[in-house]
Amino acid sequence: MKKEEKILVVDDENSITDSLRLLLSMEGYNVEIASSYTAGRAAIERQSFDLVLTDLQLPDDHQGGLSLLRAVKERSPDTEVIVITGHGSITEAVEAGKSGAFYFVEKPFEADQILLLVSKALERRRLVNESENFRRHIQRREYSSIIGASKAMQMIYETIESIARSDANVLVIGESGTGKELIANAIHFNSLRADKDFVKVNCSALPKELIEAELFGYVKGAFTGAIQNRQGLIAQAKGGSLMLDEIGEMPMELQPKLLRVLEERRFRPVGSTETFEADFRLICATNREPREAIKEGMMREDLFYRVSTISINVPPLRERAEDLQLLTDHFFTKFKEKYSRPLQGFSQSAIQRVFSHRWPGNVRELQNAIERAVLLAKGNRIEPEDLPFGSQSQEATADSFFAPPNMTLEEIEKLVIEQTLKRTQGNKQAAAQILGIYRPRLYSKIRKYKIQVPRESRKRAKKGAGA
Repeated sequence: MKKEEKILVVDDENSITDSLRLLLSMEGYNVEIASSYTAGRAAIERQSFDLVLTDLQLPDDHQGGLSLLRAVKERSPDTEVIVITGHGSITEAVEAGKSGAFYFVEKPFEADQILLLVSKALERRRLVNESENFRRHIQRREYSSIIGASKAMQMIYETIESIARSDANVLVIGESGTGKELIANAIHFNSLRADKDFVKVNCSALPKELIEAELFGYVKGAFTGAIQNRQGLIAQAKGGSLMLDEIGEMPMELQPKLLRVLEERRFRPVGSTETFEADFRLICATNREPREAIKEGMMREDLFYRVSTISINVPPLRERAEDLQLLTDHFFTKFKEKYSRPLQGFSQSAIQRVFSHRWPGNVRELQNAIERAVLLAKGNRIEPEDLPFGSQSQEATADSFFAPPNMTLEEIEKLVIEQTLKRTQGNKQAAAQILGIYRPRLYSKIRKYKIQVPRESRKRAKKGAGA
């Protein structure tokens, strides 16, 4: 397949530039070469490149590749840069990382190593650009806290954009740590009620006896301890939005009263005989599957229909592995700058561990893990031991690899790929990251061994069942 990416290779050794041009051109990349800092600088000023591979030592500049790296980042911050050198040092590697290099590789290098690095660098650039394009398309500052360029997240962005300025009730469904509150924030702050209060309450955090009083308010003498009138959350949200987090935990006896408020748009404080107007937009969230909650007698079916005019299902992180690299880069940059840590990035084994982890705590777990790793890393890169995912033996239990005896190398390779695809639930990008190969090579091996990809198999099964 013809690739559109433009790559600039800068090195004063003709053997290097010629071999890289041949190697990358055979993969379909559009390659230009330069033999000096001056020629490389002229090239980046003449046109933009998706990726620059530059030697550290260039003949006409005392800082060579580092000067070119800084020039590239100044002119085009989203262009990725891989620095190549025959005389590497930790100081130079750190300096390259601080200046924005994607990777620092020493000569001599293998063709597969370069192809893998190029593939990963361009993949990161594509994901970052897709996320930025969606933010520019939406043109809402409040969306900036939601990170994700996967198809699932793109659909959520489009849904938010479509419904934000309406008053429709919204139910956000997703596991703990998936970012349900961020989505609720985006809906409110892009609505016509954005200049009014956004009042939030967690239904599972309040005692059963207090939640009605907190929600509706109460009058003096309504119960023991009610020494004065108190405004409830519904009244506080007047003109704005009210978020009921974990609505599946709301007491059953309170649910009919909330339903009545939503139908009549009026409410009565506890102990009062007077009713008041209820003017708020309702946004609910739950980490329980609503249908299961209804079956278990935890939620009224009529209330579910009332609060879920629009439902937004937030996928768990393990089902949006495409966003792992983007989220990891985001949190790494955020905490590296926050704590002023001179870190260069992740080791390959650390990245593989990030992609192989199941992330039961979702984005919140990833954020906490990266923050801890940034704080505790002892070298210039984050290593697997810096990542608090529990013992590796526990992680490996469900997906441990076993090669039966008397298998050929090709049979073992097929088995490894099949088990890796199973572990990533058919996500080829994540599987390629774990296996340490670039995606086109994984695709060719899938075709070679006629491997059934798990996710694709499920889709075909569903299609056949509906036929």
